[in-house]
Amino acid sequence: MAEMKIYNTLTREKAVFTPLEGNKVRMYVCGMTVYDYCHLGHGRVLVAFDVITRYLRARGYEVTYVRNITDIDDKIIRRAAENGEPIEALTDRMIDAMHEDEARLNVLRPDVEPRATGHIADIIAMVETLVEKGYAYPADNGDVYYRVRRFAEYGKLSNRNPDDMRSGARIEVEEAKEDPLDFVLWKAAKPGEASWPSPWGEGRPGWHIECSAMSTCCLGKSFDIHGGGPDLVFPHHENEIAQSEAATGQHYANVWMHAGALRVNNEKMSKSLGNFFTLREVFEQYDAETVRYLMVSSHYRSPINYAPDSLDDAHRSLVRFYTALEGVTPEQGPVEAQYAERFHAAMDDDFNTPEALATMFDLVRVLNAAKREGAPEAPALAFELKRLGGILGLLDSNPAEFLQGGQPLALSADEIEAYIERRNQARKDKDFAESDRIRDLLADKGITLKDSREGTTWVRA
Repeated sequence: MAEMKIYNTLTREKAVFTPLEGNKVRMYVCGMTVYDYCHLGHGRVLVAFDVITRYLRARGYEVTYVRNITDIDDKIIRRAAENGEPIEALTDRMIDAMHEDEARLNVLRPDVEPRATGHIADIIAMVETLVEKGYAYPADNGDVYYRVRRFAEYGKLSNRNPDDMRSGARIEVEEAKEDPLDFVLWKAAKPGEASWPSPWGEGRPGWHIECSAMSTCCLGKSFDIHGGGPDLVFPHHENEIAQSEAATGQHYANVWMHAGALRVNNEKMSKSLGNFFTLREVFEQYDAETVRYLMVSSHYRSPINYAPDSLDDAHRSLVRFYTALEGVTPEQGPVEAQYAERFHAAMDDDFNTPEALATMFDLVRVLNAAKREGAPEAPALAFELKRLGGILGLLDSNPAEFLQGGQPLALSADEIEAYIERRNQARKDKDFAESDRIRDLLADKGITLKDSREGTTWVRA
């Protein structure tokens, strides 16, 4: 099997991927802070690492995929107070909603999904170790802070120099830090907040230490891949490295992977700009597979633009795939090896999904030709197309149902002609029900057909 290369944020280059232990891949991805519904940016990360997990498994690796849940946090505490509900009621409700959203996106559940509140003892133990080693200190205000200057390699992931960071930092009056760069590991309890007993008094964990404790508890002191969204490189992941490597004395994660930013109409998604969308809001207008296709059609490290035009293009692409699959019963059989080889070569190159999809479109053209000619290899070609699509989490729907239930988006001229060709074949076969169905389907999409002795022409409504 050819070598697989992955881009590592830590080294800022692609390198051959070699698991730490034989054929086993241990991967940790930072998950959701569950105080609200998942938004489009969450969807991007969920789909990106779902594709990565699916491909690693398709390649034969034994993957342990851990994605945490942050269920105690300032935002959670504020939202629960605003709603007048217990924190656990809020987080349980949002976790259930997250699972519903990811199921609609055909995102497989992680193997392990630890919650921060389930690892309080592990978090306290790691903070104690850092204090004992001199990497952390209890402050007069009851908080425990990490000494950034004590960790010589701080800044290696984000390529930042602590001296440069310090020049723009300042200590707030109420803070008891030794240094402006120091960050909190344990927060002293405030009146009315959720808290747990600790050697430093009642309190709760800081955000960064949660992931260090959960990842090492689930995967060990060193593991293969750590992933997350583009906004987590600094300070979250930088702080994770500092905490974990200081506590364990070992290298933390071998490969760091980060999904690209998601933009809405080429602008950063934000509530202040009025372009903030939850996945549930998007699903009211577009089917979930179209949203997933949009995510998959861009390289996981590239920025992706969410806009009506881009979603329409994504839907048209799925229509092409499902149109090719319609009317064929997929059956495993001999198919030219070039399609699988090209698909895997693309995915082996840092999970290049756009190139993998290009290979699948080549397969669509061959499948369409085989259907027109009544060639016996059509079922095997359809099977291969669905198999490759399945690695990307696509093409799981019934073709006829997808084509009948999709949005009435504008079809390209090539797509219209393909429908007309299928209708002509149905009429030759005296399958008038199918002929009528295609005419009605095109009418729903604003296309009017006109039959004459010279053939069939069409116009847009």
